[in-house]
Order: sequence, then structure tokens, then C-alpha cells
Amino acid sequence: MDAPAPVVAPPGRRAALAFIFITVLVDVLAFGVVIPVLPALLKQVTGGEIAAGTVWHGLFATGFMLMQFFASPVQGALSDRFGRRPVILISNAGLAIDFLIMALADTLPILFIARLLGGITSASFSTANAYIADVTAPANRAAAFGRLGMAFGLGFTLAPVFGAWLGAIDLHLPFYVAAALCGANFCYGYFVLPESLPPERRSAFDWRRANPLGSLVLLRRHPELFGLAGVSFLMALAHLVYPMTFVLYADYRFGWNGPEGLRMIGWTLLLVGVLSVIVQGGLIGPITRRFGDRRTVLLGAAMGGIGFVLYALAPNGYWFWAAMPVAALWAIAGPAAQSLMTARVGPEEQGRLQGALGSLNSIAGILGPTLFTQTLAFVAANNVQGPLAGATFLLAAAMVSTAGVLAWHVTKERAQERGYGPRA
Repeated sequence: MDAPAPVVAPPGRRAALAFIFITVLVDVLAFGVVIPVLPALLKQVTGGEIAAGTVWHGLFATGFMLMQFFASPVQGALSDRFGRRPVILISNAGLAIDFLIMALADTLPILFIARLLGGITSASFSTANAYIADVTAPANRAAAFGRLGMAFGLGFTLAPVFGAWLGAIDLHLPFYVAAALCGANFCYGYFVLPESLPPERRSAFDWRRANPLGSLVLLRRHPELFGLAGVSFLMALAHLVYPMTFVLYADYRFGWNGPEGLRMIGWTLLLVGVLSVIVQGGLIGPITRRFGDRRTVLLGAAMGGIGFVLYALAPNGYWFWAAMPVAALWAIAGPAAQSLMTARVGPEEQGRLQGALGSLNSIAGILGPTLFTQTLAFVAANNVQGPLAGATFLLAAAMVSTAGVLAWHVTKERAQERGYGPRA
């Protein structure tokens, strides 16, 4: 049975949609500015030892993702019960407090507690997705989710450079800036953001459905939805190959080390961000209108699989750059998969859906760092050369390709029922 018709945004809600884009962009900027300085700060508070700082950096990342794993379904269920607006605003305020604590902290326990708080409050990204599903017609959702992806791309392209510059002045300064950004976002949203979920479409809060495992029951209720959630998980897992291994991989494979190597890495990350903005901000809308969400997912998965293989085969950095436009087209798959999933549940369950997906992404964030770093460590320890030196990217290619096959399989029946037109 098809899900109930969604609430379609009237023209007066355009400012609210703009706010959702801005709130995601500002939150990503806030996180991005601390990326270059958090390891250095941890090294400082642990006595200046690189090894100890590295260990704690890994523990901080794991703790952050564990909190997101537990908090995402709770926030999703709360937004289904009380509305999206209060959850998003409380999250913005919580992130401002979190970054302010980290700016003031000079001991490891306080920093760790603040990072756990950040994992809890940042889980509102799933509520932002539910807001988009509330106020956007199904035919336009992939493009809307793509614009959120563009916000991520912009934030993580610009913020680390800005954060490194601020950190050179003072290690605590980026955290003050991040707190100010989140605080300003809260004030902006308080006056601009209307509620997207009317009272008659809300559902009761139930802890059995709000816990991470209980929230997955919603996914299992429909085989197609469960399969698409698996697609989302595999893609989230594959995406971690970039932040977890690229810098060390470029050093090992291309000899990008020292000042010149860092400049090459900087240019590469900038190009990744620019391509992401172009694809998710400009191309996904026309592509989904032409091919439909299902075919867009399949096309994106195919481009991702090919792109990761080309990365693994690249003998030098310039060939790696040549493969980047192909791999960048992978970015169309995620928003289209989100659109397919939101069309399969009613408005009263969009928050739970996004919370469940947030928990799956958190699991990917817990597993991915160890999986990819250990693979690269094995390659480096055994001095593997040639295409197999790119084993991490081959592993990511296998994940994306499996996601594409799974997406084709779980959506095949509905596509056959509706025919093979553009919106199939």
C-alpha cells in the first residue's frame, strides 16, 4: 500500500527550507573548523605525546559515533511526537554549549564529556532530513536532499582551512567560533523556522521504537525499505575511505609528504568539495527528473564503483585527479535513495525513518575507521605495490557495487509494476 500523501510546502515555507540548508551548512562549518585542531588539542592535554593523542583521538571519534547511534532514533521519534522545530532548535543550542565547553576545557575528561554531548546533539541531522520530507513533494525530494549534501560539501571544503588558520592563532579559538556559529543558528531558526509536522500527523512516543534496535523494526516492516537502508549503510561505509585513509594513502602511493605533499593534498580535497557541490547542488535535480530516483541510484552506484577502481589503479596523483569527475557522480545515489525511502512511509514516521538511518550511518562510522585503516596498514607493512596498493579503494568499490546490485534487486518489482518510464 502506498504511503499517505505528504505535506507539500506552500510558498511561505521557502524561508524554512532555506533555514534547513543553512542550519546544516552552519553545523558542518562548526564541526569542520575544529577538525584540524582537535588532534593537536588532545595531544596538548595528554602531555604532548603524539601516540597518546592519537589513541585518544580514535576514542573520541568512536564515542562520538556511539552517541549518534543511540541518539538518532530517539531524536527522530521525539520529532514525530513533538514536531521537528523544537528538536532542531534544542540541538542547535546543545551544539553551541558543547563547543563552548570544549573551548574552555583544559582537562581530558571534560573534553571527552563535551564530545559525547556533541554526538548526542548533532544527531539532529536526521530531523533535518525528516523536515525536508515533510515539506517537499516526492518528485522534488532527491534534489532537496542533494542540496543538503551540497551543504556538507561546502562546509567540509571551506571549514578545515579556516579552522587551521584560527588554530594557528590559538588552539581554542576554532571552538569559540564554532559555538558562536551554532548559537547564531539557533537565534536565526527561532525567528524563521515554522513547524513542518501538524499535530494531526504526529505519532505517540514509544521507547520500544525509539531505541536503536527498535527503530530498525520500521525498516524491516517493508522488505524494499529494509533493502534500501542496506544500500544507504554500504554507501556510508564506503564513503569513510576518504577521511580515514586518503592522507596516508597519498603519502604511501604518491609520495605526497612534506610541505609540497600537503599542498597537493589540500588541492585534492578542495577539488573533492567543488565536485561535490557541482553534482549535488546542480546535477542531481535534472538527473532525477530525467531518469527517476531508482535509475539515479543505479547510475550513481555504477559511477562510484568505477571511480573507486580507477582510484586504486591510478599510478600517480594526476591520474587520481582524472578519475575524480567519474567518482564524483556517485554523489547522486545517496539523495535519490533517500527520496525512495521517504516515499515508502507516512509523514508521521519520517522522523523514525531518518533516526533509523542515522543509527545505521553511526554503525558505519564505528566500523569504517578500523576497517579501512587496518587495510591500509597491512598494505604499507607488506610494501604492497601496484593496483593492490589501492586495496582500500577496491574495498570501497566492492561496497558501492554491492549497494547498486542490492538497490536494483529490492526495487525491481515496483519498477516492473509501474513500467520503465522516467519516474519508474
